[in-house]
Amino acid sequence: MGKKSRVKIQKSGSAATASVSSKEMMILVSELLQKCSSAGPTAGKEWEEHLQIRGLVEKIRKKQRGMSVVFEGHRDDYFPDLMSWAQEHGASCEGFAVTNFGAEGYGLRATRDIKAEELFLWIPRKMLMTVESAKKSVLGPLYTQDRILQAMDNVTLALHLLCERADPASFWLPYIRTLPQEYDTPLFYQQQDVQLLHGTQAIQDVLSQYRNTARQYAYFYKLVQTHPASSKLPLKDSFTFDDYRWAVSSVMTRQNQIPTEDGRQVTLALIPLWDMCNHRNGLITTGYNLEDDRCECVALQDYKKNEQIYIFYGTRSNAEFVIHNGFFYQENAHDQVKIKLGISKSERLYAMKAEVLGRAGIPVSSVFALYCNEPPISAQLLAFLRVFCMMEGFTEELKDYLFGAQAINRLVTLGSMEFPVSWENEIKLWTFLETRAALLLKAYKTTAEEDSSTLDKTDLSPHSRMAVQLRLAEKAILEKALASGRAKRLHFEKQLQEGAPLPDYHESGIALLENTDAKLPIILHKLGEIQEGQEIQFEETGSCVNVENAMFEMNIDGDGQALKQETLDASEEKKSLNSAFDSVAA
Repeated sequence: MGKKSRVKIQKSGSAATASVSSKEMMILVSELLQKCSSAGPTAGKEWEEHLQIRGLVEKIRKKQRGMSVVFEGHRDDYFPDLMSWAQEHGASCEGFAVTNFGAEGYGLRATRDIKAEELFLWIPRKMLMTVESAKKSVLGPLYTQDRILQAMDNVTLALHLLCERADPASFWLPYIRTLPQEYDTPLFYQQQDVQLLHGTQAIQDVLSQYRNTARQYAYFYKLVQTHPASSKLPLKDSFTFDDYRWAVSSVMTRQNQIPTEDGRQVTLALIPLWDMCNHRNGLITTGYNLEDDRCECVALQDYKKNEQIYIFYGTRSNAEFVIHNGFFYQENAHDQVKIKLGISKSERLYAMKAEVLGRAGIPVSSVFALYCNEPPISAQLLAFLRVFCMMEGFTEELKDYLFGAQAINRLVTLGSMEFPVSWENEIKLWTFLETRAALLLKAYKTTAEEDSSTLDKTDLSPHSRMAVQLRLAEKAILEKALASGRAKRLHFEKQLQEGAPLPDYHESGIALLENTDAKLPIILHKLGEIQEGQEIQFEETGSCVNVENAMFEMNIDGDGQALKQETLDASEEKKSLNSAFDSVAA
């Protein structure tokens, strides 16, 4: 595809010509693997461990400087080849063009008026990089013999991408050359940028993401160098930490779930051209058409000629966007702060509370969310807190939720703002929320005013700015939750003082079961009856299959952790990759 299709090994920098023996590198990599495979650090020691891991990684990076595979020229030099390649293989290429939108980076610009819900973009399967195409590639022999690759589709996709990037004859080269050379995920942050995340909801995930990625790199470096099935991999002579970090971020910011060819399962894929669309609030408008075997995208709204075309990535918090997508979205209508809550097993009423929550489909211990909009808590969290705050004197109330004649209706009312259990219970739960938000705010080392002042600085690096923006957004959510908790506490204290009667849930009767806002699935396993609403999901977490239309709604989702000594445990490692990978389109 033109004269700029050449691939080369970097030879710049003073360390590029330094001789690094394979034995020396293997010793460093083994040390990194050992460090990242040990038991997790004790509370308060996570940052200390991160600095140790980062120090080892920097030693490896220094010795590998100049060894990575790169392309000549600049990224935008290759977009014409991408469009020609896409058109040649059946993708839609009319009505839009790849354009640089400055701070938002590259995106798609409408070259004509496009109506809302108009099908404007489709990409056939043969253009997608998938786990299935990885199995058929040069990576296939290693895949069939390594259980870690078999267990982690996203790692397979990352290594597949690296192998294809190193192959001058790769079918996907026109696509791969247009990928960014660096990303804004925390894997690319400097140490001082990561420090700015201290106190935020994101810090633990960021540290885990770095640890997991370092461990995976060390494991696969040794595998590539020693496993017989790796002998023909183009990574054999050049597989740097920077290469793996790049591949992980490419997959993490772009992967999506599509159906397999038989439509019975889902697989991960990189979708050329479609992944150029940037994010905006809205609804999922991308699906997979099994009949035509292609990814399809309809317009999120009306677009005038020369306007940027956006898609909706899904209901993600800004912490998730920063960690997995590498950007902060100022207008995020779905931003949230997560809080972990649970009922102690030593509590005398534990068994009864657990049974009530179980019948309402709510776990006794879970991670909940405080939202940026009103109300700040979901129906699920409201129901949990009402049960959580029930005291000794409410034993009869708990029994009524389990065995009373109106047990079903009472369970549904747990998630309704309109039907408090009692004024005392309502006061207690909102006091708890108010106190919890205040404590979380105290965990930050800066105030909101100090963060705002920092953002006014013109010399702030993009990664530092993103970290401070996230910090400030979390504080805004917590301050809103605190204010909401205080206002509701005062309201219910007044209701109690005035002797106001409790709203009578009997008046609404069975109509409550149709209250979709409550989103409380009724799972009355003791009553042997499954009520409508059991399938309600509290969050969008995966791909949804519409069997009637043979379409797969594509949502951003991902995978990833563990390992003992110098071998990885597949099931545990897959869990941990959740912090190292997540899907997106960008």
